[in-house]
Amino acid sequence: MPNPKIKNEKQYQALLVKGYSKEKSARIANTPDAGKKGGEAKRYEEWTKQEIYQQARNVGIEGRSKMSKKELIHALRNN
Repeated sequence: MPNPKIKNEKQYQALLVKGYSKEKSARIANTPDAGKKGGEAKRYEEWTKQEIYQQARNVGIEGRSKMSKKELIHALRNN
């Protein structure tokens, strides 16, 4: 059953098959450029805090409302 929070379900399922966790698979599949090659996605440092917060929300990072931009970036990269 497809998860409505996952933007790229095909990529999400492929990552799960490769052994990625559900959370990491969701984070990757929900990036703005999910499934596209070429490295054109901006680095998190170039995103606004609101954009980073929204990404953390999409992925399900707990405690995000109390985090600084730097903490949100760390949570997204290391969760």
